[in-house]
Amino acid sequence: MNSWHKRFQTEEYVYGMNPNVFIVEALAKVDLTGHILTIAEGEGRNAVYLAEKGLEVTSWDYALSGLEKTLKLAGTRSVEVDTKLIDLNDALWESESWDGVVCVFGHFPKPLRDKTLRGVKEAIKPGGYYISEVYSTDQLPYESGGPKDIELLYSAEELLTTFSDWKIIHFFTGEVMREEGELHKGLSHVVQVIAQKPKKEQK
Repeated sequence: MNSWHKRFQTEEYVYGMNPNVFIVEALAKVDLTGHILTIAEGEGRNAVYLAEKGLEVTSWDYALSGLEKTLKLAGTRSVEVDTKLIDLNDALWESESWDGVVCVFGHFPKPLRDKTLRGVKEAIKPGGYYISEVYSTDQLPYESGGPKDIELLYSAEELLTTFSDWKIIHFFTGEVMREEGELHKGLSHVVQVIAQKPKKEQK
């Protein structure tokens, strides 16, 4: 039983039931359609929101309790989310299989983060999107949530470099207010990105 499984074994949704504010804003910026993957999705608040917007959503997490709460939340909202128990260390990223990948506060050690981002880039279809809000390396002094290990936090340069060959629709790093359950509360320092994979040239 991993620590996230234990964390989500509560009746309460520890990060709340409402979607991340940036995900709501992102859908107003891009025409997201098709089959969307949410990774490290936790209790499902973003996956369910995307399903409510008419998207076909698959949610990956390695906490079974989080996936169970995702299905419960989807049921209360009368939508469907496909859930899969996935450890990103073992994830198989099929080439060009998703119209978009969403990652909200998915924090991993640098080797796994690099591997995951490579997988994301491979798995998104041409013209598809990577949409993410994560805590930046400047989050450490803040008391509003997130890891206290700098290795688990993202730098703006890291994400800009990773997606330097994609079209950057939106990029921001700085302070935001977040009120997401009991564990994300208050002024926070984040990195946001919406990146679009280049479309294939027509011959």
